[in-house]
Amino acid sequence: MAPSGSRSIKKGCQRVLYWIPVLFIALIVAWSYYAYVLQLCIESIEDTGEKVIYLLVYHVIFIMFVWAYWQTIFTRPMNPLKEFHLSYSDKELLEREDRGESQQEILRRIAKDLPIYTRTNSGAIRFCDRCQLLKPDRCHHCSVCDKCILKMDHHCPWVNNCVGFSNYKFFMLFLAYSLLYCLFITATDLQYFIKFWTNSLPDTQAKFHILFLFFSASMFSVSLASLFIYHCWLVCKNRSTLEAVRSPVFRHGIDKNGFSLGCSKNFRQVFGDELKYWPIPVFSGLGDGCSFPTCLVNLDPEQPSSPRGSNPASKGAAEGRQFPSKPLRESQSRLLTSTPSWTESDSATDKDRKGASNPGMTIENEA
Repeated sequence: MAPSGSRSIKKGCQRVLYWIPVLFIALIVAWSYYAYVLQLCIESIEDTGEKVIYLLVYHVIFIMFVWAYWQTIFTRPMNPLKEFHLSYSDKELLEREDRGESQQEILRRIAKDLPIYTRTNSGAIRFCDRCQLLKPDRCHHCSVCDKCILKMDHHCPWVNNCVGFSNYKFFMLFLAYSLLYCLFITATDLQYFIKFWTNSLPDTQAKFHILFLFFSASMFSVSLASLFIYHCWLVCKNRSTLEAVRSPVFRHGIDKNGFSLGCSKNFRQVFGDELKYWPIPVFSGLGDGCSFPTCLVNLDPEQPSSPRGSNPASKGAAEGRQFPSKPLRESQSRLLTSTPSWTESDSATDKDRKGASNPGMTIENEA
């Protein structure tokens, strides 16, 4: 009992410590609100029209920034569907086998009923010992959350949450609105920052808030801009942070562009088809997070396009839309209907034209 109790206390302390970066950001934002609204706009700006415009624009950006941050923090990461978990009989069968090759045969048999195309570096089926499941494509186990996360990008300490399929759009909007928030403060505070150095401001406490507000906003702008540009590049390439570090391995080998469908389709996979939902922190992405269309030609024809018996509508996030792993079949995904579908004959013709000597090559659909 004692070791179990000490472990519980340790986990409780860790949970509290994990919230410290979030609390730090919350305090910074709360101070920036006080410094900008009260000290700058109300106390220092004399022109009423300028004051009203600044306050209106500021509060619009502030609300969107806080909303996106809230969604990123409190949206629970999605876990693999039950179809990817081992059944009781499969667990017993796997435990009885001592040889790794025999275990892989069992996993390969189970994987034939699932839309799994990625492998380990050695070509084995990706299996999580802790969660006892076959990992869907782009799924990884988070050591902090101690769960397998669908399309895991990274675990972010600043939001105390895993960034993955369910909240990646919110994370992108959080970066965008926080960058816009800092840039707006920097731009509107600049003239009063200059007045501080020319001793044109009244000698009140507001002058010090104006000084530190400009420095903090400009410094955060630099770091946020670099991070936002990097994740925009990842979205355009249809890669996660983990996939940028270690490219996914398919049956034919490593392919860093295996999930890329072109910049436009890659963007819509995260933000959805409807333009009106793009700037709002509500889920609008395509798919169920368990299967993804690829640009691969040489897919296994026996692999299914979705897990047997799965119901993405029950998960809510996918809104009843499956995101298939086989884009070569016609009319399987709205994402692929904007351009002519690749039929089997088209694929064969293309491979003949490219040459029979490259059976493992991939293609990338144009956006």
